[in-house]
Amino acid sequence: MKIVPVILCGGMGARLWPVSRELYPKHLLTIMNDRSLLQETISRSISCLNAENPILVCSEETQFLVGSQVEEVGVTPETIILEPVSRDTAPAIALAAYHATLKEDALLVVFPSDHIIRDQHTFQDSLENAISLAQKDYLVTLGIKPTRAETGYGYIRVGDPLGYGHQVQKFIEKPDLDSAREYAGSDDYYWNSGIFVFKAGNYLSELSNLRPAIANAAMQAIQKSVKEAIFTRVCAKSFGSCPKESIDYAVMEQTSKAAMVPLNADWGDLGSWHAIWEATDHDPSHNAFIGDVISEDVSNSYIRADQRLVAAVGIDNLILVETADAVLVTTQKDAQNVKKIVHKLRQNKREESHNPSKVQKPWGYYESIGSGAEHQVKNIQVAPGASLSLQKHVHRSEHWIVVSGTATVTLGDTISVLEKNESIFVPAGSVHRLANSGETPLEIIEVQVGTYLGEDDIVRLDDQYGRD
Repeated sequence: MKIVPVILCGGMGARLWPVSRELYPKHLLTIMNDRSLLQETISRSISCLNAENPILVCSEETQFLVGSQVEEVGVTPETIILEPVSRDTAPAIALAAYHATLKEDALLVVFPSDHIIRDQHTFQDSLENAISLAQKDYLVTLGIKPTRAETGYGYIRVGDPLGYGHQVQKFIEKPDLDSAREYAGSDDYYWNSGIFVFKAGNYLSELSNLRPAIANAAMQAIQKSVKEAIFTRVCAKSFGSCPKESIDYAVMEQTSKAAMVPLNADWGDLGSWHAIWEATDHDPSHNAFIGDVISEDVSNSYIRADQRLVAAVGIDNLILVETADAVLVTTQKDAQNVKKIVHKLRQNKREESHNPSKVQKPWGYYESIGSGAEHQVKNIQVAPGASLSLQKHVHRSEHWIVVSGTATVTLGDTISVLEKNESIFVPAGSVHRLANSGETPLEIIEVQVGTYLGEDDIVRLDDQYGRD
């Protein structure tokens, strides 16, 4: 039976705000080294499995970023399935399972895209043990022996021995501290890693019995999907009707086929700044400093400076994360609650929850460098051979100044070529396009002036990337 890696790369990672944003979530970030968490996961899935090309599941909003990162590691995916809305892990895995079984059944190995696993050899052994149980029709999860009383993870209580693992007696959601201490001191409890191994057909059969609404919606979404190059665009109406539920709630806690295989491979779930601090090398005072940081009498702290100097004096057990447009200050013990700040930002419709200051696009990126009541200044970089959509704006005009490279500008019926230090004015309502037909990156400064400067003031008339 063919083995297919499934990599889940949806979600935002709200607990890693302000570095992680909805349009540039944590699995795309280079937090630990020069490769993103997603790229590390892809490489791990290839090196540890004799498998088919992976299936990835991501949001429509991040499709080009995910596609670009996959290309950078030299992997051609089976497909990248695009979720029009987030419906949690049970529906996302169902999309991959239905796609994987279009021709024949397959054994799926499901990876979250935000883990760190240092011992690849032991990890591979655990996967092989899990595969052997999955071939006997069990739905297998990998479990981590607790090293501390952790309230941010789900737990598994194991039952009778089962070959290389155990039957699952019970799944327990994130517990209180007293319960976590009890579980950490017992041989019967493991952390739930979120890595799953099962036959696609067995998962879909259990899902159909336990959550038929999820199974039916995902099936229809795949049946009505459209293939666009490496992407699979599922039916938005069908998938939008799907209930939102995790695989733990929908299937694993209910099925009689759940099994667990231990994983002792120096694993970490990089889901919070506290977890990042734990996984990062420490100085003698147990600090992890990233960027331009100067400290005096600081201990047990994580400080990240992305844009400027950060100085700290006389602090202990703190987390401080600085970006171009936001600063987070919290304690180590409250790191799990950063998502509450993100919730408040969303309630107040703050851009800081959604957009990073540097926004990646399929053609390059833009970065906001200043704004006022009715103006905004951006630095825009366009990759060689790339172009923005043919578009117009209702509420704003734009002034473009070329900093480096050569710009090809369509403005109405006129096409102009601009070199360094040359500029052009784009009135509100005029049809225009910016392109880089050169062999080096094009950098421009854009000054927007208008009564409304939101990114949704774009009417796209033509786009080479298929965006609406």
